[in-house]
Amino acid sequence: LSNPFLMNKNKKIIVIGAGFSGLSTATALADLGYQVEILEKNEMAGGRARVFSEKGFKFDMGPSWYWMPDIFETYFARFGKKPSDYYDLIRLDPSYAVILSKDEVIDLPANYAELRDLFETFEKGAAHSLDQFLDQASYKYKVGIQKFVWKPSRKITEFLSLGLLIDVLRLDVFQSFYTHIRKFFKSSTLLKLMEFPILFLGAISQNTPAMYSLMNFAEIKLGTWYPMGGMHLIVKGMVSLAEEKGVKITYNAEVSSFEMDGSKVKGVYTKSGFHEADAVVASADYHHVEEVLGENYRNYDENYWDKRVMAPSSLLFYLGVSKRIPRLKHHNLFFDRDFKIHSHEIYTDPQWPSDPLFYVSAPSVTDPSVAPEGCENIFLLVPVAPDLEDNEEVREKYFGQLMDRLEEYCGVTIRDSIVYKRSYAHKDFKNDYHSFKGNAYGLANTLLQTAFLKPSCKSKKIKNLYYTGQLTVPGPGVPPSLISGEVVANLICKQYNKL
Repeated sequence: LSNPFLMNKNKKIIVIGAGFSGLSTATALADLGYQVEILEKNEMAGGRARVFSEKGFKFDMGPSWYWMPDIFETYFARFGKKPSDYYDLIRLDPSYAVILSKDEVIDLPANYAELRDLFETFEKGAAHSLDQFLDQASYKYKVGIQKFVWKPSRKITEFLSLGLLIDVLRLDVFQSFYTHIRKFFKSSTLLKLMEFPILFLGAISQNTPAMYSLMNFAEIKLGTWYPMGGMHLIVKGMVSLAEEKGVKITYNAEVSSFEMDGSKVKGVYTKSGFHEADAVVASADYHHVEEVLGENYRNYDENYWDKRVMAPSSLLFYLGVSKRIPRLKHHNLFFDRDFKIHSHEIYTDPQWPSDPLFYVSAPSVTDPSVAPEGCENIFLLVPVAPDLEDNEEVREKYFGQLMDRLEEYCGVTIRDSIVYKRSYAHKDFKNDYHSFKGNAYGLANTLLQTAFLKPSCKSKKIKNLYYTGQLTVPGPGVPPSLISGEVVANLICKQYNKL
């Protein structure tokens, strides 16, 4: 009998952090009539998806893969918009290149019929096996994306309906991806190709539930895309939409402390003063927010956090090169070394890798706007263990190793044509994002860190404090972060509309 929009109008929500999850939460709440202000530590929105420009080059700082386009479509459609209102997408073909050696390179075609033919060249019957594998993965994607990721996962009872229990069994939650994929393929090359998307989940395939074959479905059937102009245009579009809905975004506004009133947050402090709130959503690093709150208000102690299996950190290099580089595709995966050794040095015995795999993005191959004419924009990434000692000597050592291999593969010198160079690793993740142990992606998606076994999206001790983003449900990555924001917005609505 009452209008919830009028009820919400006088409710002020503070969101800490203008990354994907923070923007998603804020926009959803503002659309429902809440007053929303985002307090962002840095000078621009986007979190790890920030952008910077130097010497005519435009560098996306973090995410470079656009997968699961349906998630973006669903997000913007909630507000009567489309991704095309903000950026132009193109599907990459090939989706990416996998370099197994200097002379063995596999370009993954976007066309499914061509991909089936490619698989058949490595293993007789592999095309049919791929069909069967993707039929199962399609079901997992449908159930996972339409049901499971939208649950706040605050307690196990959310998953105890008969229908969901049946889905859990069909999702292969209790089987490893490693075991699952070997039921379909024997070729070591095909196994490498199929296990690659699991790397984005921050764990080796032996520790990742087979449910995550949904990532293969997303990659193969839904495609690898690119927003012309750069990934930061997604953020620009989200900021535009948030502000259209009435969200206020305050930059250079790091939250330094909370003011409490018993079991409720009254508001937060930044260097500009006090920001009163009826509820607070932390889209910043979960562990850091708990440190700011203090021992009495934390959900989890240090022992809990130290036992979490973190996804890797990254050593990154942003390069502006004054000539075009042959052989590079938009996405290039250098799998020309033993991943078992590299993964051991990330997860089992954390150390700087002895002979790493690495990734090269060259968006200027697709998009001339990100580099001056005749130049190349190059982004190098090495996945590394979190919480390592990070210094310039170590960074330069790996830069030399990567460039030796890249120059050998491309058949040209590159170092003598570099006109801009910037490195980024653990210290920078900690400084810019207060990232726990300098991680780049969040928590690894292991079985014991799935759903209600992740850090809770609602404070257990503070009635009006919520968490969103990569360290809570549903998990790391851009599409999950968008969903995480909407899940928390829905929780807040339930709390206040009940009242």
